[in-house]
Amino acid sequence: MASRGEERGGLSPRARRAFGCVTWVYMATLAFLAAASLLFMPFWFFGGWNVFSLLEGPAFFATLLFLPAMGLGALLGLRTRRSARRVATRAGAVLGAVVGWLGCSFVVWLEVRGEEGGGSYVFVPFAALSGVLLLYALFAGDARRARRAVGAAALLALVSGGFVLALDGSWLAVASVVVSALSGAAAGWVAGFGYARAGGKEMLPPGAGR
Repeated sequence: MASRGEERGGLSPRARRAFGCVTWVYMATLAFLAAASLLFMPFWFFGGWNVFSLLEGPAFFATLLFLPAMGLGALLGLRTRRSARRVATRAGAVLGAVVGWLGCSFVVWLEVRGEEGGGSYVFVPFAALSGVLLLYALFAGDARRARRAVGAAALLALVSGGFVLALDGSWLAVASVVVSALSGAAAGWVAGFGYARAGGKEMLPPGAGR
């Protein structure tokens, strides 16, 4: 009787899924920082550049987004069901790459906006629209619309990020943004892996095999 009472008083599957998604946000953040550290190592080995100084931009970006990502992960876990692991990891990698590219481009923009003046602010609306499209894709119920939204977001992120990198004119800024995108893809893969597991069997879509 006690075990049944504890079971009734436990967390609902949706709440467990929300907590699970937040946990995988931690894992994705660690994956991002680990991948960025490893990808920057050749710059230290062959060029003698300080790896920690190169990591400043991506690390600042990761820190800036950490708390919002936790809230978004909890909301995503509450509102969505599990998906196939291959689909979730692929989607996560693509989304992570776009976020990584866009986020580090934003850090570069913070550095160049004072020098370039009002012209640099062209970056802001394109980057904001890209972020909105990514959020829409996360919660879209239709897979085709979600893919289109991600494609449009990736294009906007590529154009706006390329614009900022052209303003900066530094190959180190380009390297940082590329490494951030690759690290974001690794983090997104990890997050997608967790997304396909969080919540247990109760959160499988209706009609899915158990």
